[in-house]
Amino acid sequence: MNYLLDTCALIWLVNGDRQLSSEAARLCGDPESQLCVSAASAWEIALKSARRKLSLRVSPEVWWGRALEQHELEELPVTSRIAISAAALEEIHNDPFDRVLVATASEHGLIILTPDRVISQYRNVRVVW
Repeated sequence: MNYLLDTCALIWLVNGDRQLSSEAARLCGDPESQLCVSAASAWEIALKSARRKLSLRVSPEVWWGRALEQHELEELPVTSRIAISAAALEEIHNDPFDRVLVATASEHGLIILTPDRVISQYRNVRVVW
């Protein structure tokens, strides 16, 4: 199966954090799983780091590159189609990053790995946690 990691799930995976659910950890470790991340998550991580809401031991650019390599993640771009789809979504979630994740998952037929229950309210995506 193909999965899209929410930004928090990505951070927890990379940090080996116990906040990553056992099911999400199992899926991330399954060699049959194709794990994807949105370029929007790189932006969100860089913003959180700049605002001192996320402490990284290296620059966001280095952290991101290592995360992609070490966990064999496929980075998906935020295309104009995804951006327009995110803006057109129902007003369920106010977080623009999460709206981009929903649009990305819908565009690529991915299941989102996220603890965010609001995301699961969208009809066109599946969520696992």
